[in-house]
Amino acid sequence: MKISAALFALCLVIASPLVASEREQTLLEYGEQCAKEIGEIPPFNCNDGTNIPITINGKPPARGDAPRRCDRPSLLHPTSEVEGQCLPYSKILNLSRGNTQISAYCRRNKLRDDRDPVYDEVVIVQHHSGNGKTCWFLSQSRAGTNGIDASRVPPPNEKSPPAGHTPAVEFWTTPARIAAVQPTCISCHDAGPFIFSPYIGQVWDKVPTDPWGKYSSIGPVFSSHRLNVISTPGNACIGCHRIGSEQSCAAYIGLSTGRLSAPGNNQLASSYPLNHWMPTANNMSHAQWDEANIKSVDALLSCCRDKAHKNPNCTFTPISPSKK
Repeated sequence: MKISAALFALCLVIASPLVASEREQTLLEYGEQCAKEIGEIPPFNCNDGTNIPITINGKPPARGDAPRRCDRPSLLHPTSEVEGQCLPYSKILNLSRGNTQISAYCRRNKLRDDRDPVYDEVVIVQHHSGNGKTCWFLSQSRAGTNGIDASRVPPPNEKSPPAGHTPAVEFWTTPARIAAVQPTCISCHDAGPFIFSPYIGQVWDKVPTDPWGKYSSIGPVFSSHRLNVISTPGNACIGCHRIGSEQSCAAYIGLSTGRLSAPGNNQLASSYPLNHWMPTANNMSHAQWDEANIKSVDALLSCCRDKAHKNPNCTFTPISPSKK
């Protein structure tokens, strides 16, 4: 009996680290890890952000209009039509300081006034340009049309908010649930923490950038995701930034070169030059663009199809990880 009890106790001792390692990281634990290794996210008011313009054939929609097609739709969901792709008054905030880069996107999925404190989604990308560590935060979904009071967005590691304000654990989604969303944050951001699109490019001066720096995601549910970038000899498309091998292949290469039409595109958005938004400062004629870039695009797409990595013209390179 004593031997059995001793063996049982030993099993508990051995099993305890395994149980602890499999326990889901809480929001507050993840927020604290990100604050410690990247930097603190301050509380903020979404209405302090900069409006991301919405236009239809170059003109803003009339007051009260809720267009479903526009010149530069949001590409937060790059392969499917969703609410809010062309709604006005979504906002972007740059909360960066020093090496701590923080981009906050406050999204309208329902038509509301410009100064309405209610939004439908809040997304944060938090990145350290020195060590490359990156965190992802997404607000909890709200059923119906009530939305989220974003007049004070709490830091994700805030244990006790000021009286009358929403606690972080009620505002933010847990890391495990964020990681379960498909395609994942990391799969879309497969070349770096911040993504250019015609939509966000209108306020690109309000977005931090780190196109060539170290880059990896922290937190148990994110850290195992390893990213590769692709290149070919003399490729014209890799001079300004990396090209990822996940959603870059599935969506962004095609969307940025006129091979695919973005959900929410109107006729103008699906026409040259708006449907060729790489390179970003494109002032070429269509014929000039094809001459300069089409072979490079074809080469990258060929690498995207090379799942076994056997094409001798394709180089697949892991992105430099964060310093431990």
